[in-house]
Amino acid sequence: MRLYNFFRNSAGYRVRAVLNLKNIPYEHVSIDIRPPVEAQFSEEFRKVNPLALIPALEHDGKIITQSSAIIEYLEELFPEPSVFPKDAVLRAQSRAFAASVAAETHALLNMRVFKFLDKELALPQAHRDKWYAHWAHKGFSALESMLRNGPDTQFAYADYPTVADIFLVPQYYNLRRIKMDLSAYPRLGEIVARCEALPAFQKAAPEAQPDYDDR
Repeated sequence: MRLYNFFRNSAGYRVRAVLNLKNIPYEHVSIDIRPPVEAQFSEEFRKVNPLALIPALEHDGKIITQSSAIIEYLEELFPEPSVFPKDAVLRAQSRAFAASVAAETHALLNMRVFKFLDKELALPQAHRDKWYAHWAHKGFSALESMLRNGPDTQFAYADYPTVADIFLVPQYYNLRRIKMDLSAYPRLGEIVARCEALPAFQKAAPEAQPDYDDR
């Protein structure tokens, strides 16, 4: 099993966590998405994913793209330990939470968006910072509210990590890395701390990857 990803790629971070939680061995194939390298646009990688996006999972000669689809695929192949709650309602809610992270926060705060704001719209740094803070806090406020009204569990929707936690941790990591004040989200912080205490998440962290650097 081969995972095309990059240490600072949030979606790849999600998949690494699932692979580790399920104890699935894999090969890490680094795709440096930072300018000026931008290896995702290479002809070689476009053969893997024509959309030029990571992560991509190669298994038995087949390619699966999009982190949510990869995670569902891994769950079907390796159902234990599960990364979904057992209860049907909580399972749906955990999927909704994960989708909210991906669609309402990550999608607005990723490298492609900021490249467009910078290169195409020529937004000043102050305006880009305002964009980032607005969508980050709007998204995290909703996520905090979802969990405040959620079940009394050790993690988001179960007493073990599920897709909700797996999608939350990389996004929280990104905001913490740029020193954003996250004190208004105590439930999110509590869950992230529990996840980061687990070896599976520690092994999935950017700093633990073979292609890590501090640039």
